[in-house]
Amino acid sequence: MAEEKGDQAASKMPPAEVVSNAVSKLILYHWTQSFSSQKVRLVIAEKELKCEEHDVSLPLSEHNEPWFMRLNASGEVPVLIHGESIICDATQIIDYLEETFVDEKNPKLMPEEGSMYYPRVQHYRELLDSLPMDAYTHGCILHPELAVDSMIPAYATTRIRSQIGNTESELKKLAEEHPDLQDAYIAKQKRLKSKLMDHDNIKYLKKILDELEKVLDQVETELQRRNEETPENGSQPWLCGQFFSLADVSLAVTLHRLKFIGLARRNWGNGKRPNLEAYYERVLKRKAFHKVLGHVNNILISAVLPTAFRVARKRAPRVFGTTLIVGFLAGIGYFAFVCLRRRFGNMLLSIRARQSYL
Repeated sequence: MAEEKGDQAASKMPPAEVVSNAVSKLILYHWTQSFSSQKVRLVIAEKELKCEEHDVSLPLSEHNEPWFMRLNASGEVPVLIHGESIICDATQIIDYLEETFVDEKNPKLMPEEGSMYYPRVQHYRELLDSLPMDAYTHGCILHPELAVDSMIPAYATTRIRSQIGNTESELKKLAEEHPDLQDAYIAKQKRLKSKLMDHDNIKYLKKILDELEKVLDQVETELQRRNEETPENGSQPWLCGQFFSLADVSLAVTLHRLKFIGLARRNWGNGKRPNLEAYYERVLKRKAFHKVLGHVNNILISAVLPTAFRVARKRAPRVFGTTLIVGFLAGIGYFAFVCLRRRFGNMLLSIRARQSYL
């Protein structure tokens, strides 16, 4: 039986390809604010892998351009290229990275199959990955009344509606201009219409928000179990044990997205799900997480500025020089960021000063 499995694996990936993959560089096409891309990038960071990353801007519809549609017919990020392998699904990319990079210098994020931890990690990974995060995100944009303390700007509601309408027209036009990709563009147009109907349906949104509550209840219970199992040395466990796993990748990125779209206060804090709240505070301090996702308050800046620079490169008059305009925009963006950070810092100092007098 083991020999048969070995033969099947060998037929799927010849020895020469294994050697090639060991030395081939990783190339990732992603969008910084894409939920699926964030999970993949967090895995790459946690495994300490070197990867060449390329932003495919969703606001600029770069994922609909013919070159990208030929790379991934669904026109969605992320896409990983490694040697001869092209992988277009986030879960498959993560599995591929975990199975391919097994060297001691690359931390394992999945326990050995057959260990007591394997089914636990797999269960919570699948449970969390089943949550429709695109629906939560779009739903909170289209229906801001569902969110509390959302960091999405108010103008995004009208902006996303017009953008979806423009995208449908754009896909139709691209299908006519590129006959070889016509089926792919038409299929994407249909998926977009179907998603909009669901994500704009308040009954559907309330239903999946109730399902989110149930999933987070399970996670809270599991975190409580971990706390009760904490050894005497006081080291704090993660979701499935003392190790940071693929289940933690899914949970960490999920909580960060919920915080950004305004679904955090209704799901943890003020005595509600205290283990989940403590977990999120811990994960924010994790080096790889901070490197990939940063602070939730900086999400909007990190999404807007790269898009502005790319627009400048495409539209800047040559007589002035693209570099000059991009540099000018970068200066303005940095100045605004510094001012906001200082203002926020001064507010914190003021609050602490008041508390010290009480």
